[in-house]
Amino acid sequence: MRFRFRRYALAVLAAAASTMMLCTNAPAAPPIQPVAAAPPVDPGFLWGVAASGFQSEGHAPDSNWTRYIPAHPDYEPVWDSVDFYDRYASDIDLAAGLGVKVFRVGIEWARVEPAPGVWDEQAFRFYDDVVAHIARAGMRPMITLDHWVYPGWAVDRGGWRNPGMVGDWLDNMRTVADRYASRNPLWVTVNEPAAYVSQEVRLAGADPGAMQDRIAQAHNAIYDYIHQIQPGAQVTSNVGYVAGSEAEVNGAFIDRVANRLDYVGVDYYFGYDPAQSVLAAITRALGSGMPSLPGMNIWDLPLRTEGIYYALQHYSRRFPGKPLYIVENGMPTENGRPRGDGYSRSDHLRDTVYWIQRAKADGMNVIGYNYWSITDNYEWGSYTPRFGLYTVDVRTDPGLGRRPTDAVGTYTQLINEGGVPADYRPTRSPAVCFVVDPPASCLTPVGVP
Repeated sequence: MRFRFRRYALAVLAAAASTMMLCTNAPAAPPIQPVAAAPPVDPGFLWGVAASGFQSEGHAPDSNWTRYIPAHPDYEPVWDSVDFYDRYASDIDLAAGLGVKVFRVGIEWARVEPAPGVWDEQAFRFYDDVVAHIARAGMRPMITLDHWVYPGWAVDRGGWRNPGMVGDWLDNMRTVADRYASRNPLWVTVNEPAAYVSQEVRLAGADPGAMQDRIAQAHNAIYDYIHQIQPGAQVTSNVGYVAGSEAEVNGAFIDRVANRLDYVGVDYYFGYDPAQSVLAAITRALGSGMPSLPGMNIWDLPLRTEGIYYALQHYSRRFPGKPLYIVENGMPTENGRPRGDGYSRSDHLRDTVYWIQRAKADGMNVIGYNYWSITDNYEWGSYTPRFGLYTVDVRTDPGLGRRPTDAVGTYTQLINEGGVPADYRPTRSPAVCFVVDPPASCLTPVGVP
Protein backbone atom coordinates (compact mmCIF):
# COMPACT_ATOMS: atom_id res chain seq x y z
CA MET A 1 0.00 0.00 0.00
CA ARG A 2 2.70 2.49 0.95
CA PHE A 3 4.76 1.67 -2.13
CA ARG A 4 1.75 2.09 -4.39
CA PHE A 5 0.91 5.36 -2.65
CA ARG A 6 4.42 6.71 -3.16
CA ARG A 7 4.36 5.86 -6.84
CA TYR A 8 0.91 7.42 -7.24
CA ALA A 9 1.74 10.59 -5.33
CA LEU A 10 5.00 11.00 -7.22
CA ALA A 11 3.14 10.55 -10.49
CA VAL A 12 0.67 13.27 -9.50
CA LEU A 13 3.50 15.59 -8.49
CA ALA A 14 5.27 14.90 -11.76
CA ALA A 15 2.12 15.61 -13.74
CA ALA A 16 1.58 18.84 -11.85
CA ALA A 17 5.18 19.90 -12.43
CA SER A 18 4.98 19.03 -16.13
CA THR A 19 1.81 21.03 -16.49
CA MET A 20 3.33 24.06 -14.80
CA MET A 21 6.44 23.79 -16.98
CA LEU A 22 4.32 23.50 -20.09
CA CYS A 23 2.33 26.57 -19.13
CA THR A 24 5.50 28.46 -18.19
CA ASN A 25 7.57 27.51 -21.22
CA ALA A 26 4.89 27.54 -23.89
CA PRO A 27 4.90 30.46 -26.31
CA ALA A 28 2.60 33.20 -25.13
CA ALA A 29 -0.78 32.89 -26.79
CA PRO A 30 -3.13 35.81 -27.19
CA PRO A 31 -6.38 35.40 -25.29
CA ILE A 32 -9.37 34.14 -27.23
CA GLN A 33 -10.86 37.35 -28.53
CA PRO A 34 -13.64 38.29 -26.12
CA VAL A 35 -17.04 38.62 -27.69
CA ALA A 36 -18.60 42.04 -27.25
CA ALA A 37 -21.59 40.36 -25.64
CA ALA A 38 -22.74 36.92 -24.58
CA PRO A 39 -26.27 36.82 -25.99
CA PRO A 40 -29.06 34.86 -24.31
CA VAL A 41 -29.49 31.24 -25.28
CA ASP A 42 -32.16 30.23 -27.76
CA PRO A 43 -35.66 29.25 -26.56
CA GLY A 44 -34.94 25.57 -27.24
CA PHE A 45 -32.12 25.44 -24.70
CA LEU A 46 -32.76 22.66 -22.15
CA TRP A 47 -32.58 24.10 -18.65
CA GLY A 48 -32.84 21.30 -16.10
CA VAL A 49 -32.31 19.95 -12.60
CA ALA A 50 -30.91 16.63 -11.46
CA ALA A 51 -31.37 14.04 -8.73
CA SER A 52 -30.33 10.42 -8.31
CA GLY A 53 -32.06 7.34 -6.94
CA PHE A 54 -30.11 6.09 -3.95
CA GLN A 55 -28.96 9.56 -2.96
CA SER A 56 -32.49 10.94 -2.74
CA GLU A 57 -35.17 8.27 -2.57
CA GLY A 58 -34.75 6.63 0.82
CA HIS A 59 -36.44 3.29 1.69
CA ALA A 60 -33.38 1.72 0.08
CA PRO A 61 -33.44 -1.96 -0.91
CA ASP A 62 -30.42 -4.23 -0.49
CA SER A 63 -27.56 -2.97 -2.66
CA ASN A 64 -23.82 -2.46 -2.79
CA TRP A 65 -24.27 0.87 -1.00
CA THR A 66 -26.49 -0.42 1.81
CA ARG A 67 -23.56 -2.80 2.46
CA TYR A 68 -20.76 -0.26 2.07
CA ILE A 69 -22.21 2.13 4.64
CA PRO A 70 -22.24 -0.15 7.72
CA ALA A 71 -18.84 -1.52 6.72
CA HIS A 72 -17.30 1.97 7.01
CA PRO A 73 -17.65 3.62 10.43
CA ASP A 74 -16.74 6.99 8.91
CA TYR A 75 -19.85 6.86 6.69
CA GLU A 76 -23.05 8.43 7.93
CA PRO A 77 -26.22 6.29 7.86
CA VAL A 78 -28.41 6.98 4.83
CA TRP A 79 -31.71 6.69 6.81
CA ASP A 80 -34.43 7.66 4.32
CA SER A 81 -32.35 10.40 2.70
CA VAL A 82 -34.62 13.29 1.66
CA ASP A 83 -37.44 10.77 1.01
CA PHE A 84 -37.96 11.49 -2.68
CA TYR A 85 -39.79 8.17 -2.69
CA ASP A 86 -42.74 9.73 -0.85
CA ARG A 87 -42.20 13.36 -1.89
CA TYR A 88 -41.41 13.04 -5.58
CA ALA A 89 -44.55 14.89 -6.68
CA SER A 90 -43.83 18.00 -4.63
CA ASP A 91 -40.13 17.96 -5.60
CA ILE A 92 -41.04 17.71 -9.28
CA ASP A 93 -43.48 20.58 -8.79
CA LEU A 94 -40.69 22.67 -7.24
CA ALA A 95 -38.64 22.06 -10.39
CA ALA A 96 -41.57 22.96 -12.63
CA GLY A 97 -41.94 26.21 -10.68
CA LEU A 98 -38.42 27.15 -11.72
CA GLY A 99 -39.41 26.81 -15.36
CA VAL A 100 -36.99 23.99 -16.18
CA LYS A 101 -37.56 21.73 -19.15
CA VAL A 102 -35.66 18.62 -17.98
CA PHE A 103 -35.77 16.62 -14.75
CA ARG A 104 -33.07 13.99 -14.34
CA VAL A 105 -33.87 10.88 -12.27
CA GLY A 106 -32.43 7.40 -11.87
CA ILE A 107 -34.19 4.04 -12.17
CA GLU A 108 -32.62 2.01 -9.38
CA TRP A 109 -31.68 -1.50 -10.50
CA ALA A 110 -31.70 -2.71 -6.89
CA ARG A 111 -35.31 -1.59 -6.50
CA VAL A 112 -36.83 -2.97 -9.69
CA GLU A 113 -34.95 -6.33 -9.79
CA PRO A 114 -34.68 -7.53 -6.19
CA ALA A 115 -33.60 -11.03 -7.28
CA PRO A 116 -32.14 -12.31 -10.56
CA GLY A 117 -34.86 -12.24 -13.20
CA VAL A 118 -37.51 -11.16 -10.66
CA TRP A 119 -39.17 -7.84 -11.44
CA ASP A 120 -40.93 -5.81 -8.76
CA GLU A 121 -44.05 -4.39 -10.40
CA GLN A 122 -44.75 -2.11 -7.46
CA ALA A 123 -41.29 -0.59 -7.82
CA PHE A 124 -41.86 -0.04 -11.52
CA ARG A 125 -45.21 1.61 -10.78
CA PHE A 126 -43.37 4.07 -8.54
CA TYR A 127 -41.08 5.03 -11.42
CA ASP A 128 -44.06 5.07 -13.80
CA ASP A 129 -45.64 7.70 -11.54
CA VAL A 130 -42.39 9.69 -11.28
CA VAL A 131 -41.88 9.81 -15.05
CA ALA A 132 -45.56 10.57 -15.68
CA HIS A 133 -45.52 13.43 -13.17
CA ILE A 134 -42.44 14.91 -14.85
CA ALA A 135 -44.25 14.82 -18.18
CA ARG A 136 -47.48 16.29 -16.77
CA ALA A 137 -45.46 19.13 -15.27
CA GLY A 138 -44.21 20.03 -18.75
CA MET A 139 -40.71 18.62 -18.45
CA ARG A 140 -38.78 15.94 -20.29
CA PRO A 141 -37.33 13.11 -18.22
CA MET A 142 -33.63 12.41 -18.32
CA ILE A 143 -33.23 8.82 -17.15
CA THR A 144 -30.00 7.55 -15.63
CA LEU A 145 -29.68 3.77 -15.83
CA ASP A 146 -26.72 3.31 -13.45
CA HIS A 147 -25.81 5.88 -10.81
CA TRP A 148 -23.26 3.70 -8.96
CA VAL A 149 -25.76 1.35 -7.27
CA TYR A 150 -26.54 -2.28 -8.03
CA PRO A 151 -28.48 -5.05 -6.22
CA GLY A 152 -27.20 -7.03 -3.26
CA TRP A 153 -27.52 -10.25 -5.26
CA ALA A 154 -25.13 -8.77 -7.85
CA VAL A 155 -22.74 -8.00 -5.00
CA ASP A 156 -22.93 -11.66 -4.00
CA ARG A 157 -21.94 -12.60 -7.55
CA GLY A 158 -18.87 -10.39 -7.37
CA GLY A 159 -20.19 -7.07 -8.67
CA TRP A 160 -18.03 -5.63 -11.42
CA ARG A 161 -15.36 -8.25 -10.66
CA ASN A 162 -17.75 -10.79 -12.18
CA PRO A 163 -17.50 -11.19 -15.99
CA GLY A 164 -21.23 -11.98 -15.94
CA MET A 165 -22.04 -8.53 -14.56
CA VAL A 166 -22.47 -7.09 -18.06
CA GLY A 167 -25.14 -9.65 -18.93
CA ASP A 168 -26.97 -9.14 -15.63
CA TRP A 169 -26.78 -5.37 -16.10
CA LEU A 170 -28.13 -5.55 -19.64
CA ASP A 171 -31.06 -7.78 -18.63
CA ASN A 172 -32.24 -5.05 -16.28
CA MET A 173 -31.47 -2.07 -18.47
CA ARG A 174 -33.26 -3.52 -21.50
CA THR A 175 -36.32 -4.03 -19.31
CA VAL A 176 -36.12 -0.41 -18.15
CA ALA A 177 -35.64 0.85 -21.71
CA ASP A 178 -38.64 -1.16 -22.93
CA ARG A 179 -40.79 0.40 -20.24
CA TYR A 180 -39.82 4.06 -20.72
CA ALA A 181 -38.70 4.49 -24.33
CA SER A 182 -42.18 5.71 -25.28
CA ARG A 183 -41.67 8.69 -22.94
CA ASN A 184 -38.84 9.93 -25.21
CA PRO A 185 -36.40 10.56 -22.38
CA LEU A 186 -32.87 11.76 -22.67
CA TRP A 187 -30.81 8.71 -21.66
CA VAL A 188 -27.71 8.54 -19.46
CA THR A 189 -26.32 5.02 -19.37
CA VAL A 190 -23.61 5.15 -16.67
CA ASN A 191 -22.97 8.12 -14.40
CA GLU A 192 -19.34 9.33 -14.32
CA PRO A 193 -17.63 6.03 -15.23
CA ALA A 194 -14.16 7.02 -14.00
CA ALA A 195 -15.45 7.96 -10.55
CA TYR A 196 -17.60 4.80 -10.49
CA VAL A 197 -14.54 2.67 -11.23
CA SER A 198 -12.52 4.49 -8.56
CA GLN A 199 -15.29 3.89 -6.02
CA GLU A 200 -15.57 0.19 -6.80
CA VAL A 201 -11.81 -0.32 -6.76
CA ARG A 202 -11.64 1.26 -3.31
CA LEU A 203 -14.77 -0.24 -1.77
CA ALA A 204 -15.18 -3.57 -3.56
CA GLY A 205 -11.77 -4.57 -4.87
CA ALA A 206 -12.69 -4.22 -8.54
CA ASP A 207 -9.97 -4.37 -11.16
CA PRO A 208 -9.93 -0.91 -12.78
CA GLY A 209 -9.08 -2.06 -16.29
CA ALA A 210 -11.61 -4.89 -16.31
CA MET A 211 -14.37 -2.71 -14.86
CA GLN A 212 -13.80 0.07 -17.36
CA ASP A 213 -13.90 -2.49 -20.16
CA ARG A 214 -17.15 -3.97 -18.86
CA ILE A 215 -18.80 -0.56 -18.44
CA ALA A 216 -17.84 0.34 -22.00
CA GLN A 217 -19.32 -2.95 -23.23
CA ALA A 218 -22.49 -2.28 -21.26
CA HIS A 219 -22.84 1.26 -22.60
CA ASN A 220 -22.32 0.25 -26.20
CA ALA A 221 -24.75 -2.65 -25.99
CA ILE A 222 -27.56 -0.70 -24.31
CA TYR A 223 -26.99 2.19 -26.73
CA ASP A 224 -27.62 -0.14 -29.65
CA TYR A 225 -30.68 -1.64 -27.96
CA ILE A 226 -32.25 1.72 -27.13
CA HIS A 227 -31.83 2.82 -30.73
CA GLN A 228 -33.53 -0.38 -31.91
CA ILE A 229 -36.65 0.31 -29.86
CA GLN A 230 -36.54 4.14 -29.93
CA PRO A 231 -35.39 5.52 -33.28
CA GLY A 232 -34.01 8.99 -32.82
CA ALA A 233 -33.13 8.41 -29.16
CA GLN A 234 -30.55 10.65 -27.49
CA VAL A 235 -28.13 8.60 -25.40
CA THR A 236 -24.93 9.48 -23.55
CA SER A 237 -22.72 8.49 -20.64
CA ASN A 238 -21.82 11.60 -18.65
CA VAL A 239 -18.19 12.11 -17.72
CA GLY A 240 -17.03 13.82 -14.54
CA TYR A 241 -14.66 16.40 -16.03
CA VAL A 242 -11.24 16.57 -14.34
CA ALA A 243 -9.52 19.89 -15.02
CA GLY A 244 -5.88 19.53 -15.95
CA SER A 245 -6.06 15.80 -16.71
CA GLU A 246 -9.31 15.12 -18.53
CA ALA A 247 -7.71 13.16 -21.35
CA GLU A 248 -5.82 10.95 -18.88
CA VAL A 249 -8.86 10.30 -16.64
CA ASN A 250 -11.71 9.94 -19.12
CA GLY A 251 -10.01 9.67 -22.51
CA ALA A 252 -9.75 5.88 -22.71
CA PHE A 253 -13.42 5.38 -21.88
CA ILE A 254 -14.51 8.08 -24.31
CA ASP A 255 -12.46 6.42 -27.03
CA ARG A 256 -14.30 3.14 -26.37
CA VAL A 257 -17.77 4.70 -26.66
CA ALA A 258 -17.10 7.56 -29.08
CA ASN A 259 -19.27 6.11 -31.85
CA ARG A 260 -22.20 5.64 -29.49
CA LEU A 261 -22.76 9.09 -28.04
CA ASP A 262 -25.66 11.11 -29.42
CA TYR A 263 -24.66 13.99 -27.21
CA VAL A 264 -21.71 14.47 -24.87
CA GLY A 265 -22.74 14.64 -21.22
CA VAL A 266 -20.30 16.64 -19.09
CA ASP A 267 -20.30 17.14 -15.31
CA TYR A 268 -18.22 20.14 -14.26
CA TYR A 269 -17.52 21.34 -10.72
CA PHE A 270 -13.93 22.33 -9.89
CA GLY A 271 -10.82 23.97 -11.29
CA TYR A 272 -7.30 22.62 -11.11
CA ASP A 273 -5.00 22.96 -8.12
CA PRO A 274 -1.71 20.99 -7.97
CA ALA A 275 -1.74 20.96 -4.16
CA GLN A 276 -5.28 19.60 -4.12
CA SER A 277 -4.28 16.91 -6.60
CA VAL A 278 -1.53 15.68 -4.28
CA LEU A 279 -3.83 15.71 -1.25
CA ALA A 280 -6.46 13.80 -3.21
CA ALA A 281 -3.80 11.24 -4.13
CA ILE A 282 -2.93 10.76 -0.46
CA THR A 283 -6.57 10.22 0.49
CA ARG A 284 -7.20 7.76 -2.33
CA ALA A 285 -4.07 5.83 -1.44
CA LEU A 286 -4.72 5.60 2.29
CA GLY A 287 -8.44 4.95 2.06
CA SER A 288 -11.69 6.52 3.15
CA GLY A 289 -10.95 6.04 6.87
CA MET A 290 -8.18 8.62 6.76
CA PRO A 291 -9.04 11.87 8.62
CA SER A 292 -9.69 14.86 6.38
CA LEU A 293 -6.64 16.99 5.76
CA PRO A 294 -6.84 20.81 5.64
CA GLY A 295 -8.33 21.80 2.31
CA MET A 296 -9.44 18.26 1.47
CA ASN A 297 -13.17 18.71 2.01
CA ILE A 298 -15.27 18.97 -1.11
CA TRP A 299 -16.44 22.46 -0.14
CA ASP A 300 -12.80 23.59 -0.03
CA LEU A 301 -12.01 22.64 -3.61
CA PRO A 302 -11.39 25.58 -6.00
CA LEU A 303 -14.34 26.93 -7.95
CA ARG A 304 -13.34 28.36 -11.33
CA THR A 305 -16.51 29.02 -13.28
CA GLU A 306 -14.56 29.92 -16.43
CA GLY A 307 -13.35 26.31 -16.38
CA ILE A 308 -16.69 25.16 -17.73
CA TYR A 309 -15.78 26.98 -20.94
CA TYR A 310 -12.63 24.85 -21.30
CA ALA A 311 -14.56 21.67 -20.50
CA LEU A 312 -16.98 22.46 -23.31
CA GLN A 313 -14.11 23.48 -25.56
CA HIS A 314 -12.35 20.16 -24.90
CA TYR A 315 -15.32 18.11 -26.07
CA SER A 316 -16.28 20.46 -28.89
CA ARG A 317 -12.80 19.83 -30.30
CA ARG A 318 -13.00 16.09 -29.63
CA PHE A 319 -16.44 15.86 -31.29
CA PRO A 320 -16.87 18.81 -33.67
CA GLY A 321 -20.50 19.84 -33.98
CA LYS A 322 -21.85 17.17 -31.63
CA PRO A 323 -24.37 18.42 -29.04
CA LEU A 324 -22.90 19.09 -25.59
CA TYR A 325 -24.96 18.94 -22.40
CA ILE A 326 -23.87 19.94 -18.89
CA VAL A 327 -25.54 17.04 -17.08
CA GLU A 328 -24.35 18.20 -13.64
CA ASN A 329 -23.00 21.42 -12.22
CA GLY A 330 -23.34 23.03 -8.82
CA MET A 331 -21.61 24.36 -5.74
CA PRO A 332 -20.95 22.50 -2.48
CA THR A 333 -21.28 24.15 0.91
CA GLU A 334 -20.60 22.79 4.40
CA ASN A 335 -24.00 22.15 5.98
CA GLY A 336 -25.40 25.07 4.00
CA ARG A 337 -23.14 27.64 5.66
CA PRO A 338 -21.52 30.39 3.58
CA ARG A 339 -18.38 29.23 1.81
CA GLY A 340 -15.00 30.34 3.04
CA ASP A 341 -14.22 31.88 -0.35
CA GLY A 342 -17.34 34.05 -0.12
CA TYR A 343 -18.97 32.68 -3.27
CA SER A 344 -22.76 32.72 -2.99
CA ARG A 345 -24.84 30.09 -4.76
CA SER A 346 -26.51 32.81 -6.83
CA ASP A 347 -23.29 34.45 -7.99
CA HIS A 348 -21.73 31.09 -8.79
CA LEU A 349 -24.77 30.14 -10.88
CA ARG A 350 -24.83 33.43 -12.79
CA ASP A 351 -21.11 33.30 -13.47
CA THR A 352 -21.37 29.70 -14.69
CA VAL A 353 -24.23 30.53 -17.03
CA TYR A 354 -22.23 33.48 -18.40
CA TRP A 355 -19.44 31.12 -19.44
CA ILE A 356 -21.93 28.72 -21.03
CA GLN A 357 -23.31 31.62 -23.04
CA ARG A 358 -19.77 32.56 -24.01
CA ALA A 359 -19.17 29.00 -25.21
CA LYS A 360 -22.32 29.11 -27.32
CA ALA A 361 -21.38 32.52 -28.69
CA ASP A 362 -18.02 31.05 -29.71
CA GLY A 363 -19.73 28.31 -31.70
CA MET A 364 -19.89 25.40 -29.25
CA ASN A 365 -23.08 23.36 -29.64
CA VAL A 366 -24.28 23.47 -26.02
CA ILE A 367 -27.88 22.28 -25.83
CA GLY A 368 -28.60 22.01 -22.09
CA TYR A 369 -27.62 22.53 -18.47
CA ASN A 370 -28.75 20.68 -15.32
CA TYR A 371 -28.27 22.11 -11.88
CA TRP A 372 -27.10 19.54 -9.35
CA SER A 373 -29.28 19.16 -7.46
CA ILE A 374 -32.93 20.07 -6.93
CA THR A 375 -32.57 19.27 -3.20
CA ASP A 376 -29.73 18.36 -0.90
CA ASN A 377 -29.16 14.61 -0.71
CA TYR A 378 -26.84 11.86 0.53
CA GLU A 379 -23.39 12.64 -0.81
CA TRP A 380 -21.92 9.10 -0.78
CA GLY A 381 -21.22 8.80 2.92
CA SER A 382 -22.30 12.14 4.35
CA TYR A 383 -25.06 14.72 4.60
CA THR A 384 -22.56 17.52 5.25
CA PRO A 385 -21.96 18.58 1.62
CA ARG A 386 -24.94 20.61 0.42
CA PHE A 387 -25.58 21.10 -3.29
CA GLY A 388 -29.34 21.66 -3.40
CA LEU A 389 -31.31 24.57 -4.77
CA TYR A 390 -33.57 23.61 -1.87
CA THR A 391 -31.75 22.68 1.31
CA VAL A 392 -32.91 19.82 3.55
CA ASP A 393 -31.67 19.23 7.10
CA VAL A 394 -31.83 15.44 7.17
CA ARG A 395 -30.15 15.16 10.57
CA THR A 396 -32.23 17.73 12.45
CA ASP A 397 -35.57 18.16 10.66
CA PRO A 398 -37.90 15.14 10.97
CA GLY A 399 -40.25 16.82 8.52
CA LEU A 400 -37.52 17.04 5.86
CA GLY A 401 -38.69 20.49 4.82
CA ARG A 402 -37.44 21.94 1.57
CA ARG A 403 -36.07 25.45 2.19
CA PRO A 404 -35.19 27.57 -0.85
CA THR A 405 -31.66 28.88 -1.17
CA ASP A 406 -30.87 32.24 -2.74
CA ALA A 407 -30.30 30.47 -6.06
CA VAL A 408 -33.97 29.50 -6.50
CA GLY A 409 -34.99 32.99 -7.53
CA THR A 410 -31.79 33.39 -9.53
CA TYR A 411 -32.30 30.22 -11.54
CA THR A 412 -35.93 31.12 -12.21
CA GLN A 413 -34.86 34.51 -13.56
CA LEU A 414 -32.07 33.01 -15.68
CA ILE A 415 -34.48 30.54 -17.26
CA ASN A 416 -37.11 33.21 -17.91
CA GLU A 417 -34.57 35.53 -19.52
CA GLY A 418 -32.51 32.95 -21.40
CA GLY A 419 -29.45 33.47 -19.22
CA VAL A 420 -27.59 36.51 -17.96
CA PRO A 421 -27.90 39.87 -19.77
CA ALA A 422 -25.64 40.34 -22.76
CA ASP A 423 -23.60 42.94 -20.87
CA TYR A 424 -23.16 40.80 -17.74
CA ARG A 425 -19.67 40.46 -16.33
CA PRO A 426 -18.73 37.63 -13.92
CA THR A 427 -18.39 38.56 -10.28
CA ARG A 428 -14.92 36.98 -10.41
CA SER A 429 -12.44 37.59 -13.17
CA PRO A 430 -10.69 34.59 -14.73
CA ALA A 431 -8.02 33.15 -12.44
CA VAL A 432 -4.37 32.70 -13.38
CA CYS A 433 -4.38 30.09 -16.11
CA PHE A 434 -2.53 27.23 -14.40
CA VAL A 435 -5.21 26.89 -11.69
CA VAL A 436 -8.10 26.64 -14.16
CA ASP A 437 -7.58 23.86 -16.72
CA PRO A 438 -3.97 23.65 -17.88
CA PRO A 439 -2.57 23.41 -20.44
CA ALA A 440 -5.59 24.59 -22.48
CA SER A 441 -6.34 27.51 -20.18
CA CYS A 442 -2.75 28.71 -20.65
CA LEU A 443 -2.29 27.93 -24.34
CA THR A 444 -5.65 29.37 -25.44
CA PRO A 445 -6.76 31.68 -22.60
CA VAL A 446 -10.19 33.22 -22.68
CA GLY A 447 -10.79 36.69 -21.31
CA VAL A 448 -13.64 38.94 -20.28
CA PRO A 449 -14.37 42.13 -22.24
